[in-house]
Amino acid sequence: METNVLLINLVLVVGSSLLHPGVCSPSYSFPAIFNFGDSNSDTGGLSAAFGQAPFPNGQTFFHSPSGRFSDGRLIIDFIAEELGLPYLNAFLDSMGSNFSHGANFATAGSTVRPPNTTISQGGASPISLDVQLVQFSDFLTRSQLIRNQGGVFKQLLPRKEYFSEALYTFDIGQNDLTAGLKLNMTTEQIKAYIPEVLDQFSNAIRKVYSKGGRRFWIHNTAPLGCLPYVLDRFPVPASQIDIHGCAIPRNEIARFYNSELKRRVIGLRKELSKAAFTYVDVYSIKLTLITQAKKLGFRYPLIACCGHGGKYNFSNNIRCGAKVMVKGKEVVLAKSCNDVSFRVSWDGIHFTETANKWIFQQINSGAFSDPSLPVKFACTTR
Repeated sequence: METNVLLINLVLVVGSSLLHPGVCSPSYSFPAIFNFGDSNSDTGGLSAAFGQAPFPNGQTFFHSPSGRFSDGRLIIDFIAEELGLPYLNAFLDSMGSNFSHGANFATAGSTVRPPNTTISQGGASPISLDVQLVQFSDFLTRSQLIRNQGGVFKQLLPRKEYFSEALYTFDIGQNDLTAGLKLNMTTEQIKAYIPEVLDQFSNAIRKVYSKGGRRFWIHNTAPLGCLPYVLDRFPVPASQIDIHGCAIPRNEIARFYNSELKRRVIGLRKELSKAAFTYVDVYSIKLTLITQAKKLGFRYPLIACCGHGGKYNFSNNIRCGAKVMVKGKEVVLAKSCNDVSFRVSWDGIHFTETANKWIFQQINSGAFSDPSLPVKFACTTR
């Protein structure tokens, strides 16, 4: 089925490219990716700044902590693989990084809006989207000055033209919504500030466009009400739990955010007519995975694989990899499950590598994207 969808899309792109200058050539290949986001796409930013995400994070694919909040690869890693590019190094990671084919500005806990509490106070990452944009702007300028020195710098930094030819990926906003839940806001109160969040998101796109970015790949946010983290920390009455075990009002918030985000993308597509925008409905894909887990070969979609205690195997105070000292020895409390390759939720917030791979396969079918195309053809304008 997926092969047929890809073949049909390929035929459509080849045919359309002969008639419409906005459709990219089948021979086009992205030379780089520049990613902005939160923990859903962080490949080491937060770990570089505040300490490594502990083992068993990274156990499945990298076999050691890799800066990712998963047992293995993230969706952004599968995007890089599909485009034939190396995995993205975090901009903040100075150890062994190679930025010749892009950089990752995402950090776990990042928000669109600047946070008003510090990370030590239990707040969001200080590397909000506006800070990520400053980092990108600095990287764009300084990478070329340093690359021109030649030698190893020429091998480790991107060519100038890559910035206008690259794919710019965005996966951020989830933490802006849970920020309201942390303040005990109602569904309507959270909905009320979403336009401001999206104003800032839209301005971020405009800034990247002003720096030469032309190809944007934008993920909407996940079904919050189906995440073990949200179900445990922000419980709702039993009457507000659906037949799949998800919190109805939390998913309502996510759907509202996504509908408004799509409206903004449509507006940006008209405003920035030289750019290509792909809006990806990650919400629907993840909801399908969670609600049809058994049918798809997965188990226990609302229970964290790596965690400790409670109905959802999640404790905010004892997260994946957490240790305690027992008689002078470190003991891991929050361990990985033994069937991780069949699980959906890794740590109650993030997804397992197996789940991320399945999600990416649905994304790449084009069936959940607007326009309906695989990632290789995200250079197409409408």
